Amino acid sequence: MSKRIKTNYPGVFYREAQRITGPGMERVYYVVFKKAGKVLEEKVGRQYVDAMTPARAARIRAERIEGKRLSKKQEREKAKREAETIKWTIDRLWEEYKSQRAETKGLSIDEYRYKKYLKPNFEKTEPKDLSQFEVDKLRLKTMKVLSDQSKRHVLALLRRIINFGVRKNLCEPLLFTLEMPSVENQKTEDLTDKQLAALLKAIDEEKNVQIANLMRMALLTGMRRGELFRLQWRDINFHRGFINIRNPKGGQDQRIPLNDAARNLLKNHIRTESEFVFPGRGGQQRTTISASANDIKTKAGLPKDFRPLHGLRHVYASMLASSGQVDMYTLQKLLTHKSPIMTQRYAHLRDSALRNAANLAGTLIEKIATKGKKDAEKKTQKN
Repeated sequence: MSKRIKTNYPGVFYREAQRITGPGMERVYYVVFKKAGKVLEEKVGRQYVDAMTPARAARIRAERIEGKRLSKKQEREKAKREAETIKWTIDRLWEEYKSQRAETKGLSIDEYRYKKYLKPNFEKTEPKDLSQFEVDKLRLKTMKVLSDQSKRHVLALLRRIINFGVRKNLCEPLLFTLEMPSVENQKTEDLTDKQLAALLKAIDEEKNVQIANLMRMALLTGMRRGELFRLQWRDINFHRGFINIRNPKGGQDQRIPLNDAARNLLKNHIRTESEFVFPGRGGQQRTTISASANDIKTKAGLPKDFRPLHGLRHVYASMLASSGQVDMYTLQKLLTHKSPIMTQRYAHLRDSALRNAANLAGTLIEKIATKGKKDAEKKTQKN
């Protein structure tokens, strides 16, 4: 068994273990507490499978001490008893799944997908009774209204709900494999020098400084939309020169360098009483900038399908890749991509830069050779 690793929360530690849902490692959290004179140690969940965090584990520990929560073993026994008497339909499983993921990022989007596409079709169905035909029927029904990526998200949610029920011993697994639609999602947005100049001009003319600086920050750092919304002043280390990205898309917290341009922007940025760098209403975490960002995009005359924030992340990556001075591994780290596969979409830009550099060598040699011939001809004419 791997060694214990302490967290900042008393009585909460984790061990590194092989991931269940994919390659790599993940944290498995445990809590230790005393009850009825006995010291108890209990596993409370995995980093990715259960979306477990140290803070959440600490709350579970407090609830176990106060007797407000059952142990994992007690939960399994209870679930087993209930499974024998209760019909665990997709809808009932969803409600249980949702209650145990109240703090999970993206739950509101999952709830929309469930109510819009899964509930009307599978609300009263138990997983063991679900057929491939019914899933294919849903796929065909959504074909005209959803992209392949969106269909994949809906089916992935259905799979997660059922897998959750199976893990909790609430239901039997599907009798077939849920096939996910293949998705070509390699769109890389980029801007010409003229378009980028127009965008920067529109940002400079934006009266809302919070919006303008947020967009500048996206271009200077390549940070994701959600990462910028969650960014707090305590995440910025001006002394050591880095930005701490909490709860990124890849899972574990990441650090990226604080470059000089971003440093100057933040030092001159209007600081409110909020803990957030780019706060929303009432100083709370921002949830959107769509209206303002789209106005800036329109004013700059950018393509309609250019996504103001995610597009700027692509521009940041494309500029670095096409410079020929940044290798793919470094770019992967700057973008906090968990896998190098995501970064490979920019490889062709780096290849182009390298080809241009290689062609430059040929051009220089050709110039030298041409100059040599001319000098030889002049010498011959003199003789």
